[in-house]
Amino acid sequence: MVFLPPPHLASASRPAYAEAYANILVAHRRSPLTSASSVIILVAPDVDALCAAKILAELLKQDDVMHRIIPVSGLADLERMKDELATYAELHTLILLNMGAILDLSSENWFGEFSMKLTVHIIDSNRPQNLANMFAGGENGERFIVWDDGEAENMGDERKAWEALTYEPEPDSDEDSELNDEDSVRSNEGDDLDDDEGFSDRGPSGKRRSLGDGDRSQEKRRKLDDQSTRLSREQRETHHKLIAKYYGSGSWYGQSASATMYILATVLERVDCDLLWLAILGLTFQYTTARISRNTYDKYHSIYYDEVFRLNPLPPDVAANTTDAITAMSPDDLSVRAAEDLRFMLFRHWTLYDAMYHSSYVAGKLGIWKERGRKRLTGLLAKMGFSIPQTQQPYAHMDLDLKHQLRAKLNSIAPEYGLVELTYPSFARCFGYRASPLGAADAVEAVSALLDVAGGIRMEVEVEGARHGGEWFGGGRLWEGGRKGEEKREKRIEVGSRQKDGDDDVDADVDGEERKERTWWVKNFWAAYDALSDIVPLRDALSLAMSLHRAIIRQGTSIIDKQDIRTMRSHRVVVLSQGPDLALFAHPGVLARLGLWLVDALRDRLPGTKIGGLQGRGKKSLPFVVACLNERTQTYVVVGIMGALDFGDVRRNEFGLAFIEAKQRCNARSRHSTFDASVLEIEQEDLKLFLETLCEVGEGY
Repeated sequence: MVFLPPPHLASASRPAYAEAYANILVAHRRSPLTSASSVIILVAPDVDALCAAKILAELLKQDDVMHRIIPVSGLADLERMKDELATYAELHTLILLNMGAILDLSSENWFGEFSMKLTVHIIDSNRPQNLANMFAGGENGERFIVWDDGEAENMGDERKAWEALTYEPEPDSDEDSELNDEDSVRSNEGDDLDDDEGFSDRGPSGKRRSLGDGDRSQEKRRKLDDQSTRLSREQRETHHKLIAKYYGSGSWYGQSASATMYILATVLERVDCDLLWLAILGLTFQYTTARISRNTYDKYHSIYYDEVFRLNPLPPDVAANTTDAITAMSPDDLSVRAAEDLRFMLFRHWTLYDAMYHSSYVAGKLGIWKERGRKRLTGLLAKMGFSIPQTQQPYAHMDLDLKHQLRAKLNSIAPEYGLVELTYPSFARCFGYRASPLGAADAVEAVSALLDVAGGIRMEVEVEGARHGGEWFGGGRLWEGGRKGEEKREKRIEVGSRQKDGDDDVDADVDGEERKERTWWVKNFWAAYDALSDIVPLRDALSLAMSLHRAIIRQGTSIIDKQDIRTMRSHRVVVLSQGPDLALFAHPGVLARLGLWLVDALRDRLPGTKIGGLQGRGKKSLPFVVACLNERTQTYVVVGIMGALDFGDVRRNEFGLAFIEAKQRCNARSRHSTFDASVLEIEQEDLKLFLETLCEVGEGY
């Protein structure tokens, strides 16, 4: 068995996470060629994988294990990395974080031909997973270890079907047809003899016995015995359907990779507030990006809730249930606190009006893209007793009594406007006197912004105290964080207007070849990785997250106002081919955020559809396809999103298989630039044909 159950399902005969980690340490200490390339961690560019890598790196550091962390952007990048890894003679452990679960890694196309001393660990929250990775046996299959979350325990039928199709002999169509033909020929021969010649040789029982009948019956019996060990065509068909259903039911997400790493740290008895905070960020990222449902979030939240109070015991006189009461108790207070968070975007660091205006939940309920919706928002704040000057200044500078009354006022008045789910249980962390407490959702937004756009595009951010003035008039400056090279990472990220100087710094610090290999997203990756453990760049990245959400609201409002949403047979399509933020939305992560905002905004205004039309299976959902033109490469980035009709619910994303089938039907020139199958990059000329073909495929997916 090559999948590791979680600790609560482990036994003496079934090792779990701790045993696998111990094997990594043993292999490292016994290796004669120990170097930083002996243990390599490949990390996908998302917040969950980033947090998992941070936790694992800390554990390896405590055990004095040298290792390398290498960011990998997608399948093409993983193929290039595979060729490079093949040259590392000292490599004995390869760890994949949030990648590789769907790939048949033991095949010759991936790592099947690598040295038998190499062990590959797959820690991936993406589902479905490749059954060969989980259930393959043999010396080669045992080298690939999937860190499971307990889901494999419920896959008995899929496992039996896969093993039967893999290990049972296939039916020999030639022998079967020969046997059937022989029987029919003999039957026809007997009939001919009876009808034409009227000749028969009957035995003592009176039954007709043909010459040589005994030999033929023995031969037939032998063939039937051989055939009994084989699967019948009906059985094979049943197994094929079961496996096709498993792979074809869409993509979904299981336990976060950071949660898996935190469980490992718990078993090793090494947990602390830093690791707990990283695990919380991984869970919050899954929830805020609609990867898991509210029920799943609540299940893991309850676990972390207990961990917070175990690691951060509070004095009895400290109220821990309200976010406003969370303050650092000392200059070195780095504790994590449980808190009820509002569904307002970055509200602790923005103005209250902007936080509500840029919230997708509030946008959907009030319709803020219309003048009437914005008046309703202003009316809600006025009814709560909040004046316009108060709501237009930073939340930290609001009157203290208003902040204390905020939740009570919202609970009593907001339901009149349809805002009934404004809070959800979350966490916040103190950073001593260096910064105000930071909520988990706010930290996720800041890290996501660094990953997506920190160094890939020119972004204008606001300077506190001077709003809407533009770069020339002091109200906004160009974001420069993440573009200044290695030596700037340990210093504060500066917001300035020296774009050219920033590029010159990179040229001076990184030599030519390294600069070519390290593209903008690699720099973003390391900027976000460092920000996870440094409050200064994380706090400064909040302004970048605000600018990103302004662009999303601006583009989303324009799409709805101009009625750019086209209704296809089973889904809705938005194509962005012009606009001031076109370069921004050419990034798949930002484009996916726009799609999620559209789903939240229009959830109560659009009828749901079943995949496959009226005869489609499953519950109704809101399928969206959002495409944006990348002017530099003359390609379109296409993202498929499967929204749920109920807030907090999640649907499996079936666009991955639909995209693959559609591009095969129309022979569109395309490539998957990420590990998400529902994200596709397609040539500009092929987009129209691709979308038309997708409608036809939609009848079946």
